[in-house]
Amino acid sequence: MRPSQALHLTSALLVVVCALSWAGENAQSEVSPAEQKIAQARRAIAANPNDYQAHNALALALARRARETGDPAFYDHAEAAIRDASRLMPDNLDSEKLSIWVLLGKHDFAKALDRARALNKKVPDDVLVYGFITDACVELGYYEEAEKAAQWMLDLRAGNVPGLTRAAYLRELFGDIEGALEFMHMSYQRTPPQETEDRAWMLNHIGHLHLMRGKVEEAEAAIQQALAVYPAYHYALAQLAKVRTAQQRYSEAVSLLKQLYGLAPYPENLFELAKTLEKAGRAKDARKTFAEFEKKATAEMHNVDNANRELIFYYADHARKPSEALRVARLEAARRKDVYTLDAYSWALFANGAYGEARKQIEKALKVGVRDAVLFYHAGAIALEMGDRTAARGYLRNSVELNPFSEVSGAARKLLVRLKRNR
Repeated sequence: MRPSQALHLTSALLVVVCALSWAGENAQSEVSPAEQKIAQARRAIAANPNDYQAHNALALALARRARETGDPAFYDHAEAAIRDASRLMPDNLDSEKLSIWVLLGKHDFAKALDRARALNKKVPDDVLVYGFITDACVELGYYEEAEKAAQWMLDLRAGNVPGLTRAAYLRELFGDIEGALEFMHMSYQRTPPQETEDRAWMLNHIGHLHLMRGKVEEAEAAIQQALAVYPAYHYALAQLAKVRTAQQRYSEAVSLLKQLYGLAPYPENLFELAKTLEKAGRAKDARKTFAEFEKKATAEMHNVDNANRELIFYYADHARKPSEALRVARLEAARRKDVYTLDAYSWALFANGAYGEARKQIEKALKVGVRDAVLFYHAGAIALEMGDRTAARGYLRNSVELNPFSEVSGAARKLLVRLKRNR
């Protein structure tokens, strides 16, 4: 299990959730914001074990530590602290909200959405509950409801940072990358300097947005700034590896991904490492890493927290097992209908020669408005097999023009050459 990048509740508002103000804070540069809060909460519990808000504060800090480190074990510890708080004060609002956040962190999006909707009926003016609804809906593909919930966040409290970060992510999904950058920069400027992990998360996402549109230098600058703010940040290492791959500096990308896997040993990180080893010309190491990825990914295939999208692309593009790709894709598509799951499903259908259904699924994804070079390439390849040369040419050009350095740019250019030769 791993914390979701989409979950970003800044500390300033999360501390309000627990309504606590801790005195005597002596921040140490080598101690993270979450570690400081964990220590403060534990001191408060030691002083008064029956203070339910202190247990809530501990749960909050542990959940934040899960995102800082990428270690989901902190969510289990957070759940234990929430149980303690609920035992001391049954049905308290803060514990209910924290339990939803932990569900989101564990990728149990359907359960989190049910709980958030129910809580929203009880407290219809709570900004963060709308944030939870937004997060879950984005992951499940309920974009209209996500957009309404995010708008409520901004209507209830204009300019609040959690609302801005969610609005930024929705703008990205709806194809407005410039608007997403604008909102993310606003969020960064409104986040206190001492909240280093929050600021690193925002800088890293700014880098991601630059990379989506092929601005490699701008992406690297933002990501390096994130790493300066929060060294060895697992999200930033992953994004910097993508930059190095775009620059064809594959050996450096491999080193970064090995470091990332040491910090966050999840199957999806192995998949990225295997692909990059292949690009680096290390075929034997790539095969070994792909095999390890497959073993770990299939072991968690039926869990809510899984690497199924990566497994689909592995079976379709690397293992050449199209029927397995489709089996996994159908399993995952039954759970969620977000654009990236629809894309993976369409590619599995394409690998099995079901071009008509593949086109239907990729067009559902693109209808949301997302502008992603990989999705455009997939749409172009599918359209070409359907005999729609005009659509294929348009999609493939969009892919290359949007991001000339994407992982599919070479394949997209080859198909465009093929189209030109066969006019």
